[in-house]
Amino acid sequence: MPYSWTSPARAPQFSTRAIRAGRAPEIDSGALTPSICLSTTFAQADIGVPGAHTYARASNPTVATLEAALGALEDAPPSVCFATGMAATTTLILATAAAGDAVLVSEVVYGGTARLLERVLAPLGVRATFVDTSDLRAVSAALRSKPKLLFVETPANPTLRLTDVAAVADLAREAGVLLAVDNTFLTPLLMRPLDLGADVALYSTTKYIEGHNATVGGAISARDPALLERVRFLRKTLGNIQAPFSAWLTLRGLDTLALRLRAHSRHAQQVAEFLAAHPAVARVHYPGLASFPQAELARSQHRDAETGEALHSGVVSFELRADLVRGASDGGFAAGVRLARAVRLATLAENLGCTQTLLTHPASMTHADVPQARRHATGISDGLIRLSIGLEHPRDVIDDLAQALAQVAVGDEVETTAGIGEAVARD
Repeated sequence: MPYSWTSPARAPQFSTRAIRAGRAPEIDSGALTPSICLSTTFAQADIGVPGAHTYARASNPTVATLEAALGALEDAPPSVCFATGMAATTTLILATAAAGDAVLVSEVVYGGTARLLERVLAPLGVRATFVDTSDLRAVSAALRSKPKLLFVETPANPTLRLTDVAAVADLAREAGVLLAVDNTFLTPLLMRPLDLGADVALYSTTKYIEGHNATVGGAISARDPALLERVRFLRKTLGNIQAPFSAWLTLRGLDTLALRLRAHSRHAQQVAEFLAAHPAVARVHYPGLASFPQAELARSQHRDAETGEALHSGVVSFELRADLVRGASDGGFAAGVRLARAVRLATLAENLGCTQTLLTHPASMTHADVPQARRHATGISDGLIRLSIGLEHPRDVIDDLAQALAQVAVGDEVETTAGIGEAVARD
């Protein structure tokens, strides 16, 4: 039976649920680590009497264990797990919108989400309207068009712009619109969207939840059984369930989620403070900085579920002073590229939330498919750098950035950057 201990005084704390919820020693062997079930097919008791599982495209015991664990972190029924975060996003939109319907989306959003809406779903008749969800008046006005879904990403990727989830949830409820929050950056440890009034919490479990660069995966959490059933039906039909081994690795990641995310957050705070004081840096985006425009909202909305400490996860983004790179008249693109090539400890890569520190140049990588005019309008400059601060000692990360910034500030002629967007691998 799944772990279900509750003390007489209170429910288990987050760390306890992350390690134990949905899991129990196996009956036959006593094994504490759940087994990986790789079976495609499951025997049925009789005609019309299926067991808990019938076919792996619909469900799997290992995936079901992860789903129970994730749901418990949000005081919700078992979540629904997917092959990737984009599979979760795609299924959610298909579950809530059809041809002729509109979806309202944060204007600063992961590039893959924008690509899905504009290149895949728009030709099928699902209209997407992008809005600054940090502006409550803009959200209220946009909701008058009666979209089927309001999809919010907060903190936004890669500018870290925040949305007041509780306030937006009130507006969505008044308008009768479903609210989904992509909570990938914070996880249920640092923000619980369902408690703030959202209908859906969506995750790329690839990131902090699994946390070790070993899997891809996605999850949808909700407290409405009918919505979860609809999502499960579509997952079975589309065939985008998470693989058992990926689910097993993600369960292992859950065991250390609280410890890791606290360390990521504290390391990122130190790196952000270093960058904010560096003369070669024009601006730093991190919710833990006093200079962050939405610092007050961050302090109230980003709270450790156990300690109450204001923590803001491990992503920091920043922009260099383009004038430090001689001949750079491209809005900082050359400066960003030069820095990406100068780091030694940080790795140029598109993922985030793993143990290693990663550096991403969004204009040529994660957001290369977003038109330049829209990128600029939403604060994604050509020179913006996104850092996912890992679990290395923060002093070593800072030393690496310091030597890279020293190279950028030298002022040597910058080699041509033409075609860099095509040369760098995209997700």
